[in-house]
Amino acid sequence: MRSDRKFQIVLLQATKPMRVRSSRLRGAGWPCWVIALGVLCALSFPVSAQSAEPSSSKFGGHNAPFNFLEFTGDQRFRLNTLPTTAFGRAWADILVKPENFLQCKGASIALCYYSGPETPASPDALATPCELVPGEGIANCTCYEIPAGPTYLVDINAILNLDVYLETIKVCGHDGSGCQPKGAATAPVCDAINRNTLIPGADLISTFSLYLESKYPTQNGLTCNSGPYAGCMTAPCKRSETENVDPVTGLPLVNCACPIATGKYQVGYPNGNACTLGDKNVWSAAYAPLQEMLPPPPPPPSHCWPDTFGNSACPILLPKPPTIPAAPPNVSCKEVCSEYRNSSQFGVEVGFTCDATLCTASSDPLLVHQACAGLANSTISEILKLEVAVGKSCAASQICGCTPMKQTSQQIFRFNVEQKLRGIATQCDLNGTLCGQP
Repeated sequence: MRSDRKFQIVLLQATKPMRVRSSRLRGAGWPCWVIALGVLCALSFPVSAQSAEPSSSKFGGHNAPFNFLEFTGDQRFRLNTLPTTAFGRAWADILVKPENFLQCKGASIALCYYSGPETPASPDALATPCELVPGEGIANCTCYEIPAGPTYLVDINAILNLDVYLETIKVCGHDGSGCQPKGAATAPVCDAINRNTLIPGADLISTFSLYLESKYPTQNGLTCNSGPYAGCMTAPCKRSETENVDPVTGLPLVNCACPIATGKYQVGYPNGNACTLGDKNVWSAAYAPLQEMLPPPPPPPSHCWPDTFGNSACPILLPKPPTIPAAPPNVSCKEVCSEYRNSSQFGVEVGFTCDATLCTASSDPLLVHQACAGLANSTISEILKLEVAVGKSCAASQICGCTPMKQTSQQIFRFNVEQKLRGIATQCDLNGTLCGQP
């Protein structure tokens, strides 16, 4: 994790994105959001990679068609080459049912959902292309770095680390239904991403997030016939040496190494509305065989996603003073408050400062990063469980009556002041909670 100062310097830059100068890795788009309309597809769409180069058994084995050696080096890593669904292997990024999406929270992640063409998503934005690397079975994709704090989603069928995949299906079941948001358990893949152990050597991991939903809605999918695409879910990513920031979103741009799959695929944000991008570019995409997988992502039991943004996001507590829902009987408020206390970083309980900033300051990723940095080091499964159950964002501490320490309360006050200086209405303004103390 970068220091706040370094992150701030990055956000003040707005130059053309640089690519990592390597024989292979220069970026990677992720098809994390397998969005788009899915049509019932038989097994006649096999998934393959474009390179036949085998990798060492130590780093993936089973004659895998690509490898991540530029990340892992001599560190132990086993690539998941299992056919995780009847439609293909892990890098095909297949969503068979809503339960396949596991809910996580904490770490900064890469969002490659909008990656593919050389043309930017909007006129003033920087391009986020996915470029094929000849003979490597990999695409170099430019993706957005989402700050720590917001909820992110992982397709259980697309976990590229074999050991983490096996551990995750053991806890969550093959379809993911035993883990959040549908089940009570926290998916092991969430812990691996938050601790940055999923793929050794990566700076961050590509997953799916609704962080940009308000700016770039995921509403108009595109279904394409069999062809190559970049499967970026759980792909490894690197921050470039000259970190660049997209002037429209305010987000740093990173480079991800996305495996190439071949088959029918769906594009979530079809900028240009064409399946073919030319000889060197491919879409960051995925495939949902069943038609019920429609754009926005499948809702959790409360019919919204807590601690995220866009039409599918759960609201904060309202009005002022707010209506406080009761905690459901299957949630332990004692455990919720314990998780807030244990989120302490340098004497500040990050769970509180993140709640006070995340849901109101989404337009300021630097402030969100500062308020939520370090949350990935904590366990917040009971907090998420509560917010999913009641359908409220950034609200667990208020519902359970958890009280921050003095130093945390002072930091909450400082973040509220920073929000007001930027013209942002805080939760304190909107509902009278998380006001802090000067």
